[in-house]
Amino acid sequence: MWLNASEALSRLGSKPQSLYASVSRGRIRAKPDPLDSRRSLYREEDVDRLASRARGRRSSATVASEAISWGDPVLPSAISTVSEGRLYYRGRDAVELATTAMLEDIATLLWDGAWSLPASPPGPVAATPMAAALAALAARTAAGGASIGLGPWQLRNEAAGVLGGVADAMLGVGAGPLHVRLAHSLGRPDSAGVLRQALVLLADHELNASTFAARVAVSTGASLSAGALAGLATFTGPRHGTAASAVLALALDIGLLADRPGDGLREWLGEGRIVPGFGHRLYGRGDVRAEALLGAIDVPPAFATLALAGEDLLGERPNVDFALAALCATYDLPPHAPATIFALARTVGWLAHMLEQAGSGQLIRPRARYVGPAVGAA
Repeated sequence: MWLNASEALSRLGSKPQSLYASVSRGRIRAKPDPLDSRRSLYREEDVDRLASRARGRRSSATVASEAISWGDPVLPSAISTVSEGRLYYRGRDAVELATTAMLEDIATLLWDGAWSLPASPPGPVAATPMAAALAALAARTAAGGASIGLGPWQLRNEAAGVLGGVADAMLGVGAGPLHVRLAHSLGRPDSAGVLRQALVLLADHELNASTFAARVAVSTGASLSAGALAGLATFTGPRHGTAASAVLALALDIGLLADRPGDGLREWLGEGRIVPGFGHRLYGRGDVRAEALLGAIDVPPAFATLALAGEDLLGERPNVDFALAALCATYDLPPHAPATIFALARTVGWLAHMLEQAGSGQLIRPRARYVGPAVGAA
């Protein structure tokens, strides 16, 4: 549901300037009013969430519960943030970095120090790059080791080994920049340039679900490979790292009704299916990563059609999952490509967060808010 400005301000109990500031910071999603382009509408759930915070009468249990679901940050981090609709890596604009940087450059920035990829022996053959990476990390984890007691230099060396192992598992053992190796492994060497940008833009994104899982694992003293395994396992969920595959299926479906894209999308919605690839809570004015990637490719007609239909019916702009799917369709990459690209990139971010967590020496141990039968009831 969407609210007009008067309704939003009434619920917030604030001045218009505060409402506009919340929109610019991505706390409240907004879209143009279809009946009056000079006005905006505001997402009801975002307004109500901020209103509940402002009332200031919540218990500590409520605060903690809300923080778990897109609430206030629950861990201090100097690695990345989304601020006023832009993504920053250690204070530097990720979109600007993506114009020239390689994933290796981003690892140096996020890991806060120099490193180098070690040579790795060939690993076992797996059905997909994702399966190969999971197997490689599991084997490395089973070999033992811990993150506790290691200094920054030792941790960075270990991080380089984990990244190298994941890259070799997904791309095959080789040398050269990761984006070049990735392009060759996908059978499209000509895609290396845009893959470089994608890897940079996908390297990290604050404290998402997989990153949190990786940090929790390492906070116990587990090895970096164990943390990466936890992150990658969490990443495989359809609401996280594999969402781009659902966008590909939707684009194909809508593409069959290119003359009436709205009808195709309404049919999809009518079947009770969630529309993937649109909107992001941290970007009130559109996902800047998606904008950068879509601007770097010739968007296929089916995706252009879907983008227009989605914006019209949902009031949301394409997000990075949409852009990644469009990129893969543009270069006719294999089905596993979206997850492979995303996971390889995000491994750098997971490792950065694990290095930070290991350095803090803190154990992440939330409490549960019990909602079962009364304790001690007869």
